[in-house]
Amino acid sequence: MNSGKERLINGIVKENPTFVLMLGMCPTLAVTTSAMNGLGMGLTTTVVLALSNVFIAILRNIIPDKVRIPAFIVIIASFVTMLELLLEGFMPSLYDALGIYIPLIVVNCIILGRAEAYASKNPAIPSFFDGLGMGLGFSFALTCIGAVRELLGAGDVFGFHLMPTADHPWMIGGNEVAFFTPASIFVLAPGAFFVLACLVAIQNKIKMDGEKKGKDMSKIGSGCSDDCLNCGETGCSGRKFYDPEGSDGPVGKASGNSEDKKKISEDKQDGKSESQNENTEAKQGEIEETKETKKEEGKDE
Repeated sequence: MNSGKERLINGIVKENPTFVLMLGMCPTLAVTTSAMNGLGMGLTTTVVLALSNVFIAILRNIIPDKVRIPAFIVIIASFVTMLELLLEGFMPSLYDALGIYIPLIVVNCIILGRAEAYASKNPAIPSFFDGLGMGLGFSFALTCIGAVRELLGAGDVFGFHLMPTADHPWMIGGNEVAFFTPASIFVLAPGAFFVLACLVAIQNKIKMDGEKKGKDMSKIGSGCSDDCLNCGETGCSGRKFYDPEGSDGPVGKASGNSEDKKKISEDKQDGKSESQNENTEAKQGEIEETKETKKEEGKDE
C-alpha cells in the first residue's frame, strides 16, 4: 500500500484531489482561465507537496504533537516563499497571472491534509511519492479545466488557435471560414463551476457504465464512503480515527476487515465470560469454607 506506484495511482486517479475529493476549490476555480495557468498552478503545488511531505516525514518523530500544525505551516511556507521568488524572477508572466494564489498555497487544504494524514505517519520515500501523486492529479485536473475553459471561451489551447474565430479564421479553398464564436462566460467565474461540474459528471458516467458492464471501476473514486472500518486505503486524508481495539495504526491497518473485528470482540466476550465464571466459583468456594469453619467451631464449643 506504500509503494511508489500505488501512491502515484492513488493521487492521480483513485483519490484525485479535484475530481474525487473536491479539495482545493479556490485555486481550481480562480486560476484555470487558461490551460497554461492551470498547469503552472498545479506544478507549483506539486513541488510544494512533494518537498514538504519529505521534510515532514523526516521530522515526524521530532515535532511535538501539540505544535505539529504550526510546524507543518512553517515548513510549507518556506517552500512556497522559495517558489514564489523563483517564479517572480524567471517566469514573471505566470507569476502575475497566478497573483495572490501563490502565497495562498501555504494554507491549501490538499497540502495540509496530506501532511497530517500521511507524511506525519510514514517514511520519507512513500511520503514523497504520495505528494507527487496528489500534485500530479491536481495538475491534471487544473490543466483539463483550464483547457476546456480556454477552448470554449477564446478558441485557444496553450495559446494555439484551434477554433476558427473572426480574429483567426481558417482558410478553406481560398476562403476565410470563421464559424466559431467564443463564449466569454467560460473565462469568467460561472464558467469555472460549469466546466468542473461537467467533467465530474463525465467521470461518474464512465464509472457507472463500466460497473453496468461488469468491469472493475474501483480505481475511479467518487468521494469518501465514510466507511473507515472496511476501508483499506491507509493514505486516505479522512482516516483520522484510530482502532479502538488496540491495534498499532489507523482503523483497518492491523485488523483489515469487519470479520477480524468480530473475532476480536468474540474473543473478548469469551474471556469476560470465563473470568466471570472463575470469580463466581471462587466466591462459592469461599462461602463453603466459611460454613465449614463455623460448623467446626460449633462442635468444639
